Amino acid sequence: MVGFTSLFLLAPTVPGAALPIEKNVDWQPFAAQVNRLIEAQDYLGSPFSAEEGKAMAAVIQQGDAKTGSEKLQEILDRHCLFGVTINPEMRVKVALGAAKPELVEQGWRQFLVKVVNESGTTAALRVSSPNAEKLAGSTAQQVPDRWVDLMMFDQQPLQPTLSGLNLEYRIVQIYSRDAGKREAKISFNVGQGTQDIGFRSEANALFNIHPAREVTFRVRDENNKPTTASFVIKDEQGRVYPSRAKRLAPDFAFHQQVYRGDGETIRLPDGDYVVECSRGPESVPQIQHLKINRQTRELEFKVKRWIDPSLTGWWSGDHHIHAAGCSHYVKPTEGVLASDMIRHCVGEDLKIGANLTWGPCFDYQKQFFCGAIDKVSQYPYLLRYDIEVSGFGSHQSGHLCLLRLREEIYPGGESKDHWPTLCLNTLRWAKKQGSVCGPAHSGWGLEVKTAELPNYIIPPFTGIGANEYIVDVTHELPGPDGKLLPAVDFLSMVDTPYVWELNMWYHTLNVGYRTRISGETDFPCIYGEKVGLGRSYVKLDGKLDYDQWCQGIRQGRNYVSDGKSHLMEFQVNGVALGEKGSELNLSQPATVKITANVAARLNEQPNPELQKSDYAKKPYWDIERARIESSREVPVEVIVNGYPVAQMKIVADGKPQQVAFDVKIDRSSWVALRILPSSHTNPIFVLVDGKPIRASKRSAEWCLKGVDQCWSQKEKFIKAGELEEARQAYDHARVAYGKILSESSD
Repeated sequence: MVGFTSLFLLAPTVPGAALPIEKNVDWQPFAAQVNRLIEAQDYLGSPFSAEEGKAMAAVIQQGDAKTGSEKLQEILDRHCLFGVTINPEMRVKVALGAAKPELVEQGWRQFLVKVVNESGTTAALRVSSPNAEKLAGSTAQQVPDRWVDLMMFDQQPLQPTLSGLNLEYRIVQIYSRDAGKREAKISFNVGQGTQDIGFRSEANALFNIHPAREVTFRVRDENNKPTTASFVIKDEQGRVYPSRAKRLAPDFAFHQQVYRGDGETIRLPDGDYVVECSRGPESVPQIQHLKINRQTRELEFKVKRWIDPSLTGWWSGDHHIHAAGCSHYVKPTEGVLASDMIRHCVGEDLKIGANLTWGPCFDYQKQFFCGAIDKVSQYPYLLRYDIEVSGFGSHQSGHLCLLRLREEIYPGGESKDHWPTLCLNTLRWAKKQGSVCGPAHSGWGLEVKTAELPNYIIPPFTGIGANEYIVDVTHELPGPDGKLLPAVDFLSMVDTPYVWELNMWYHTLNVGYRTRISGETDFPCIYGEKVGLGRSYVKLDGKLDYDQWCQGIRQGRNYVSDGKSHLMEFQVNGVALGEKGSELNLSQPATVKITANVAARLNEQPNPELQKSDYAKKPYWDIERARIESSREVPVEVIVNGYPVAQMKIVADGKPQQVAFDVKIDRSSWVALRILPSSHTNPIFVLVDGKPIRASKRSAEWCLKGVDQCWSQKEKFIKAGELEEARQAYDHARVAYGKILSESSD
């Protein structure tokens, strides 16, 4: 009966017996599928052993079609709990495989399923069990025989359906409610009607389920006070706990780590574990080898710091995180709650978290906006909901982070579908209410095929980064009191390739504009590993305050960093970063004294793979990229008008140290410090004889050409009703850059 699927039960094999080796294999697509399988196992926290990984990589690299598939099958079949054969009539047979049927109480385990697909079907492979029916809810607890839950893993990097290849491997995930010995009937099918055929459709598997024990975590910070930290927990086989399959918030399925506070618990089966405890990039990860058994009641952890910038008034923050979309839960919960996000901020010692509502789940997440810090904030950890214009409105010309909003919804509607399509109009509304604004993930659309910085290549302006910024930076808009303010306060750094991010910033600084920079992660979209991978460290006097932290970014009283290097107390002739407009006035050319308190930390052993990685590959900013060869040194550079003019090598051992430079300033210039690509200060503006900064005629030409290139790409995204405003905005920029060009001498 074509279109229906039957499931035959083969004569059951004893667990531990090998499945038959399939000879009819298309080598190249099979090898590609195995690579995706390896990625999926890593993602799920159930990696193959290091020896197996090396062996499979060697087989795939060798590319021997005759023997390669057999060698890979020999390795993979050890992990197969089931073998499924689909005959040409699309009837399915199942056999028990060699994997040990071992589960863990109240946890998930992953097993492989070997699929021999003689029919070439591309239907979805489904799994079911009568022991899994109605597991959830209080009723299930009263039905002893319903103790299991199971599902096929069909997400990236795997496909939701079978490929049609004659041989491939899939992943089945199995959860146990109970401990001890339990038997389950497991069925596979590739379509409806299996039971209607009348053949036996179950394979009986007897599972040994290891008990899990509730263990209390005692977590203390460096001052022996209770805190929350990040924990990566792995058993001897490298499997991650709790299993990433079916995690629920506040534990995220796309993370290896979970966050636990002092006195909170976790369930672990008996066995040996390696636990990594950390608390953000300012901590030194601590590794403990632990044994869980019936005597285990509590586990103790203490955070070890290598630096704490907040002790001298430098407060960390990430102005771009999300509680919905990308890797987050979307349906049915419409993202996660503020209580989940604050846990992650505290666990990464991120003092400020700007939780931006954007396109996905907008109408659910908008309820959390209150125009102030959220009630879940636990000083000094402050969480606030604001907006990223992304997935709606002016997003095609560049996403915008709107911080410190007083009103969440643009006038004229209740959601996201009526917003302006010109970034400048969005900024006009936000500025009127005192918002601090800047483009998100600045580098997208500004890609260039060079590592030179600055460079004079005109990028395509085809993305969603700081594209329309080239126009908007030339504008001023009314603030709450009507006083004109720069339309753009900051550019976002750290979450896109640093050459693409910094190049436009350098050019606009060179022609006299004073946009600042701020660090972001775009969690969990560009980076889903953790919040705070990109940070701003803002200097504040007195108590931490969210509004003042944002104002510090507007003033440029901050440096950006991956958290692994720090450029504190940057001054030029005693003028401090972000104070008095960050401006130093000289009556004539002179040599200035540049000072800073600098710290960085590298692991003692280099990571050559990351060192040599192309700058356009993640992680885009990381202290390892700054390492000088195989040493533990990194360069601290003085940047004047975009170019390094002085350098000092420091040992990145985590110890703060004073640096000082004497630099000749011949004309009005901007000056900054950097450890590239790990940290970068905002500039101090040194004006000579009261003249504006006109550092580069080539930069002015670059900006002018950039306006035309941006218009060529963005005009089509502007609504008809805003087109005339858009033309005027772009013409204004052309005039501004033309005037600057006429004032520039080189």
